Amino acid sequence: MEDKRILYVSSEVVPYLAENEVSIMSYDVPKMVNDQGGQIRIFMPRYGNINERRHQLHEVIRLSGMNLVVNDLDMPLIIKVASIPKERIQVYFIDNDEYFKRKATFTDEEGKLYDDNDERAIFFAKGVVETVKKLNWVPDIIHVHGWLASLLPVYMKHYYKDEALFSNTKIVTSVYAQSFDGALNSELLNKIKFDGVPEDSISVLKEPNYDNLIKVAIQHSDAVIIASEHLSSSLTKFIESSEKPFLSFFPKEDYAEHYLNFYKNKVL
Repeated sequence: MEDKRILYVSSEVVPYLAENEVSIMSYDVPKMVNDQGGQIRIFMPRYGNINERRHQLHEVIRLSGMNLVVNDLDMPLIIKVASIPKERIQVYFIDNDEYFKRKATFTDEEGKLYDDNDERAIFFAKGVVETVKKLNWVPDIIHVHGWLASLLPVYMKHYYKDEALFSNTKIVTSVYAQSFDGALNSELLNKIKFDGVPEDSISVLKEPNYDNLIKVAIQHSDAVIIASEHLSSSLTKFIESSEKPFLSFFPKEDYAEHYLNFYKNKVL
């Protein structure tokens, strides 16, 4: 992976959030590629429960300041950055007071999904791409982790399809069993259509539950990784029938070699 550029886009990353399957792999995989001589960047949302002082986040003024349109509203984009200690890995945080200031990630104190998680996902997807454009850093691969990042492949294949910067960039989505109950805002489909994304490419989002969000990410990706041992049969079947190159699950002690081979032989 010498000098290959991989952009990791995740809804959760340790050490900034608690350990779970998504947050651990969103750290371990970039570290593995970094150790192999690859060039990496990590993007995640700047949730209000991330301790900025402890993790030494600071705003990057030259990257902040633009407005992103979400459902016909202008939402200011703030970019913060931190370095993972000892690893020389930079993490970029997509921030906006309206969407990410609250002191939790996806649900309120009663465990109810935030009603604007749909708009947060749109803002996150656009914020990542706009920031990478400003950095003028061309990734060979964009590797997506976690459901809040699942709209990125959709926006890359439609909203940003004419961006010359990404003409050779491939998208990989890791699919996890870690899901949510219920569904996102029922207006999600219309909010994405507002950005010129054709309805027939996202029609499954008429019911914006976890499985359908992941299905639309798979449909718009170039390759897929099964990242959980016990993935639902419906998602497993969907991946197997998608005609996309896919990598089956491998436990933590074995995944590194398989991921690298998959990147080199099936994606790049």
